Amino acid sequence: MNSILSQAGSQDIVIFGGVGDLSFRKLLPALYMAHLHDKLQADTRIVAIGRQPWSRDEYLSFIDSHSPAFIEKNAFSSNDWQGFLSRLTYVSMDVTSLADYAKLKEVCAQPALRVFYLATAPSLFTQICANLSGAGLIDAQARVVLEKPLGTDLASARAINTDVARYFDEQQIYRIDHYLGKETVQNLMVLRFGNAIFEPLWRAPYIKSVQITVAETVGVGSRAGFYDGAGAMRDMVQNHLLQLLCIVAMEPPISLDADDVRDEKLKVLRSLRKMDAADIKRDTVRGQYTAGASEGAAVKGYKEEDNVPADSRTETFVALRAEINNARWANVPFFLRTGKRMQKRQSEIIIEFADQPFSIFGSSANQHPNRLIISLQPEESIQLEMMVKEPGTGMTLHPVKLGLDLQQSSDKRRAEAYERLLMDVIKGRLTHFMRRDELEAAWMWVEPILNAWQAQDDKPKEYSAGSWGPAASSALMAREDLSWFEES
Repeated sequence: MNSILSQAGSQDIVIFGGVGDLSFRKLLPALYMAHLHDKLQADTRIVAIGRQPWSRDEYLSFIDSHSPAFIEKNAFSSNDWQGFLSRLTYVSMDVTSLADYAKLKEVCAQPALRVFYLATAPSLFTQICANLSGAGLIDAQARVVLEKPLGTDLASARAINTDVARYFDEQQIYRIDHYLGKETVQNLMVLRFGNAIFEPLWRAPYIKSVQITVAETVGVGSRAGFYDGAGAMRDMVQNHLLQLLCIVAMEPPISLDADDVRDEKLKVLRSLRKMDAADIKRDTVRGQYTAGASEGAAVKGYKEEDNVPADSRTETFVALRAEINNARWANVPFFLRTGKRMQKRQSEIIIEFADQPFSIFGSSANQHPNRLIISLQPEESIQLEMMVKEPGTGMTLHPVKLGLDLQQSSDKRRAEAYERLLMDVIKGRLTHFMRRDELEAAWMWVEPILNAWQAQDDKPKEYSAGSWGPAASSALMAREDLSWFEES
């Protein structure tokens, strides 16, 4: 296999939070796949940082017992895994202590392209960057990856951005959202801008509505301590769902250069119609799951989860209606929905095209709207739902789906989102990472909704685990004679 890297020289990937769930579930399996397919330079080293007073052997033993379960079985081999582990080293240190960075500097003594991945609480980002600078570990080619969530509101997001910018230029900062690394999400730009049949119709009045759903079957699990202070709006809507909305709604960029793409996404965020208190009460739904059944097993309600206060008002579900104030999307509603303990794990975008202005088949015809169904997970596919005639002498219509299974569309291997984005960081590609003004524009739209919820002091509406959320979510759509895709 031939390496596809354009950079020459050594590379050090330094993971702060190297013992955390994100590292052993996502980052190290992604880097193993990059190693397996010869995407890492031969002398690339992976340096894990943690508080545990472990030796390197103890750390490797921990990773060896945790990470393989998150690697595709057909991609795992003992020899390749041992080769990957040989790249790993471990530094036990207190990331808030500048003196401890002498240990890291000793490990990273040789000249190298350094990627610092901050898989820690955002409250540590500023201290880590300051100490990296104080230890002389930041140079012009260094890169820093910031995991979400970046702040809990606009002020805290701005503070983090300002503090990190003291030590890294904007071109060195990679604000990661793993949804932007998904093959189908990146394919969405090709679908829109690389095919003449879609782009002329990708606008009002030809599109009736857009739905974006990110549903999870899992509860909060071990993340309750973090999640109860965040909720679904901060955890999912402010980043994942708004990023998907941007890609659906953006104008064609003049090129695929990072800033050209991000300029267009920023315009979408700035064009989102601001909601007043009445809008928020009418067009948003908060929910919180109660005990029920998920994937065939009985599960606890949110308030019964470990480390969740019995009187918690944190939302585990959000549905909302948004509008974009520009010519392309005038009067087209965008419905965003996300939740935990939902009936199915799925992420999808539904483009519902406008009805025929006149039907020659009569009012009794079984006519359904044309829809473009873009599935992001668990399967990745694109389907176009159209009407055809049923066999027989009558003129009875029924919907069929023209499907493109992206898993089968090419014999080339499809990299997982974190692997693709990590390789983008190494190659210096910023297109699929958020720029500072983009992040802050998202917070400017979300923050008034959060503030209004707090002022209204309403409890989230309850929904049973294993359902599709509160009934108010369906009512939100029904007001406009629409329904969520699975209900139609």
